[in-house]
Order: sequence, then structure tokens, then C-alpha cells
Amino acid sequence: WCTTGQDRAVELLGDRPDYQLLRTIPGIGPINALTILAETGDLRRFRHHRQFLKFCGMDLATVQSGMFRGRSKISKYGNARLRRTLWLAGQTAVLKKTNSFRDKFERYIAQDRHNPDLRRKAYTAIAAKMARTIHAVIQSGEPYRPFFEGVSPGGRTSLSKGRGGA
Repeated sequence: WCTTGQDRAVELLGDRPDYQLLRTIPGIGPINALTILAETGDLRRFRHHRQFLKFCGMDLATVQSGMFRGRSKISKYGNARLRRTLWLAGQTAVLKKTNSFRDKFERYIAQDRHNPDLRRKAYTAIAAKMARTIHAVIQSGEPYRPFFEGVSPGGRTSLSKGRGGA
């Protein structure tokens, strides 16, 4: 008989708390969870999500020389396998019905849905958000709770509404 990679990942890691926490995040299946754990080791060693982003190569870097200052781009100096896994997990999360990853993607591409450069940048932003979410879930030890980002219509709450109507 032959087992699939997914079955083997569940068999090896199914009882580990970090694996179970990662599986609560949209877009992270058994193989992505296995890859993240294998490539990062203990995520708790990163005190801040920026350290984890740098490890993944998702931090911003700007090329400079004399008076010239280029555009900021992701550095790509980190772990390429981990960066690819975050990218794939982000793409999968965006395809799911409703979650904060899809909401952010939709807002990012709203100005020009068919611009391939804008879509690529949106997927990069989603991959970085995926890394921050992974870090937060592992650090807190709590399963992923969907949080829907949204812009409030007026941006403010009036005093009468905030106090229950005076």
C-alpha cells in the first residue's frame, strides 16, 4: 500500500500542538504546515514578527548608492522554500470564501483588478500577512480566529451612539 504526503504529514505531526495551531489558519494544509515547521524549527525563537519576516526573506530592502535611492522590494535573502510555502498558502487562502486574507487581497487590487503587477504585489502582501499570522498564532498558542478587516463607513463613532444614545 502507499500513503500520500498529506496522510504521512498527519501521521507524523497530527498530535503536535504547533501543527494543530497552523492547520487552523486558512490556506495551510498538512503539507504547508509540515514545511513551515521543518523549515523554521521552533517559531518561538523569533521574539517579534519582523524577525520571522526577515528569516523568510519577506522584509523590505532598498537599493541605495550615493544620492540614488531605488524602490523598496522584498529582500529575498531568507529561506526560499519557506517564502514559496507562504506564497502558496496565501494564494490558497485568497481562494477560500471569506477570510481576512481574501479581504485584504480584494482591497489591494480594487483599483485595477486586471493589472498583473498589482496582483503580484497583492500576493506578496498576503504572503507577508500569512507569515505575521503564523507567528502570532504560534506565539499566542491560540488557534486562528478570523478577523475581518474593514473600513468603517464614517471612520468614527458619534458620541451619542458610543454612549448608547443620550
